[in-house]
Amino acid sequence: MKTESRHISNQITEGVIWKQLLFFFFPILFGTFFQQLYNTTDAVIVGKFVGKEALAAVGGPAATLINLLIGFFTGLSSGATVIIAQYYGARKEEDVKKTVHTAIALSIAGGAVIMALGILFSEAALRAMNTPDEILSLSVVYMRVYFLGVIPSLIYNMGSGILRAVGDSKRPLYFLILSCIANIILDVLFVTVLKMGVIGVAVATALSQVISALMVLATLMRTADSYRLFISDIRFDPALLHHIIRIGLPAGIQSTMYSGSNLIIQSSINAFGTDTIAAWTAYGKVDGIFWMIMGAYGVSITTFAGQNFGAGKYDRIKKSVRICMGMAAFTSVLLSAIVLAGGRVFFGLFTDDPGVVSIGLGMMRVISPSYITYICIEILGGTTRGCGDAIPPMLMTCAGICVLRVIWILAVVPLRPEISTVAFSYPLTWSVTSAFFIVYYLKGGWLKRCRGNEQ
Repeated sequence: MKTESRHISNQITEGVIWKQLLFFFFPILFGTFFQQLYNTTDAVIVGKFVGKEALAAVGGPAATLINLLIGFFTGLSSGATVIIAQYYGARKEEDVKKTVHTAIALSIAGGAVIMALGILFSEAALRAMNTPDEILSLSVVYMRVYFLGVIPSLIYNMGSGILRAVGDSKRPLYFLILSCIANIILDVLFVTVLKMGVIGVAVATALSQVISALMVLATLMRTADSYRLFISDIRFDPALLHHIIRIGLPAGIQSTMYSGSNLIIQSSINAFGTDTIAAWTAYGKVDGIFWMIMGAYGVSITTFAGQNFGAGKYDRIKKSVRICMGMAAFTSVLLSAIVLAGGRVFFGLFTDDPGVVSIGLGMMRVISPSYITYICIEILGGTTRGCGDAIPPMLMTCAGICVLRVIWILAVVPLRPEISTVAFSYPLTWSVTSAFFIVYYLKGGWLKRCRGNEQ
């Protein structure tokens, strides 16, 4: 096991760049596909077998609030992934070991906090978002059951991040496939056979997350490499925890502000009624194809940059960025064409309501053609964070996406209260923020500062 992992690591720091990026990218892509399939399966089953109110409850404001809390921790935990990748690339085995145990401790403690917040404040938060009465009770039930299983979810995400940091992107994929299959089976059982409705979807998701967490923990405990997990050693190392938070907290804040702006957008969507919420939910699942692919590119370049930074191969980092940007640009243009061409078919998977489909297609025509304007945020941001430069990407994202998006919703949408006006906030803010990242990457001196901090 140790020899195999080191071989993967050496390929990241020494192999042909485009091949190694694809070698690392595809398992992450398929993993995010199955992660998306988790949520899509829930939406398809409740939309078809329970109704559009259940579809809106599972995927509307409840999903936005869940993403707010989970996104913060995922951003925070990215600090551990970056540090492990750097230590692993630099062959600092004792530091890898300590960081792994601190990271798992953080996932357990963070999960307990998120669970408490989700259970206690879900109803109040949904009411604050102007959630329609016909879906409020269903949304509350879904959120509370979901948050009961959040600790296993965070353990899986952290454990998968650890494996990817050391160059292993395949086993997290295998675990996700198995847990996704379990989720589909449990969804069918609880919703279509036992008629448990929204509660059944939430219980199925929670149980399948337990399965994925157990598999990733077993893998970490059985490896012979420096990232081996010992249950008795799970505790916080104060210095490493500080290091994780220093790098991960800006990403967590960025994710929270991103989700916060989406909460405001969701509140604006809610004012248009249940049909629009259902259409937004369905489009979010279709749109998820783009996000999962860009997310896979982002994770790939972050790990790639982190390990090469730890190995001192700075020119290799810059070359990998150019290659990854080309791949992402080609993919985004292709996806725009596919989504636009197959829009009516995609929406038909979720609902047969013609009004919902019509609204969703209108959203799609505004957002989907502009996918390419987002790629610089993911690729350039992932690169700088992988080298330990976390605060500037956060500030640029918060200003260009979060603040500008909120201003648009609060100032412009009331002047033209149409769903297309709300949807336009996405291409507008992507374009502005990408311009920030391009200037910063080329002129910001970020790599020189990271090298100075490392020394």
